[in-house]
Amino acid sequence: MKKILFLLFSSLNILTFFSQELNCKVDVLSDAKVALSSTDKDIIDQMKIAMNDFMNNTKWTKDKFATEERINCVLQFQITGMPTPGTFTGTMQVQCSRPVFNSSYNTTLLNIADQDVTIPFQRNTVLLYTPNQFRDNLTSILAYYAYLILGMDYDSFSLKGGSAYFIEAQQIVTNAQSSGFPGWMSNETSKKNRYWIIDNAQQQLFEPLRECFYEYHRKGLDKLYENKVESKKAMYEALNKLSKIAVSRPSSVNVTNFVQSKTLEIKNLYFDASQQEKTDMVNLLKKLDPVNTSKYQEILN
Repeated sequence: MKKILFLLFSSLNILTFFSQELNCKVDVLSDAKVALSSTDKDIIDQMKIAMNDFMNNTKWTKDKFATEERINCVLQFQITGMPTPGTFTGTMQVQCSRPVFNSSYNTTLLNIADQDVTIPFQRNTVLLYTPNQFRDNLTSILAYYAYLILGMDYDSFSLKGGSAYFIEAQQIVTNAQSSGFPGWMSNETSKKNRYWIIDNAQQQLFEPLRECFYEYHRKGLDKLYENKVESKKAMYEALNKLSKIAVSRPSSVNVTNFVQSKTLEIKNLYFDASQQEKTDMVNLLKKLDPVNTSKYQEILN
């Protein structure tokens, strides 16, 4: 009897201390211009619940995560159209962050807007991810971003630590290419879709970005408490690695997403830097993302 009670207590402890990997806040909104019936609204409510359950209750890795270790992320689907009953089109904003060592600050790892999302969804639809199989577009999109988030998080803690999850995301792209849904193909008008984000991440040309990602976070942000001067130097040197990519692939989605997600962070860190340090950083950011020069200029103020 004692053995049974002990096993039961142990099981409860495991459930208490270990959980799934993602702590994902999901929201589904619709533009006022989209005419929705009460039935449509009910379906959207069900979609939100299904998305929330799928992201937060699926076991994505073999690793054990304590509750406080779950990766904080946000996924918001903004419905802008309903071409046919039960089919919703719009944009999906995806963000994730992770804590910085010895601080209460959370740094943004990923902040992207998927501009071309089409989701068929009916009442009582069950979302279930099956590796190496395309079941439906919503499941594939969510699983893709789950693995992208995991890859980014792991890459921020160890050099190329997220490789296995990027491979999973790329496999999802491959499986979805014959589906006919937008966002999965290389020959689409946009070079910022799901295909290109994960394809770039896997290419040798973009290895400096993964090196930058690791060094910026582990040698830079995570060391700020110990030595602010050396940490900021490490962050600059990490960002400078991206110059090679900027020359070969100017304005690539992977580089611009990363740099833009760090702009406010860098501005806050450099508020007390010397004018020369600020100028060097601004010139580097302009080179990496010339389209948003005016944003980076604000760091000089």
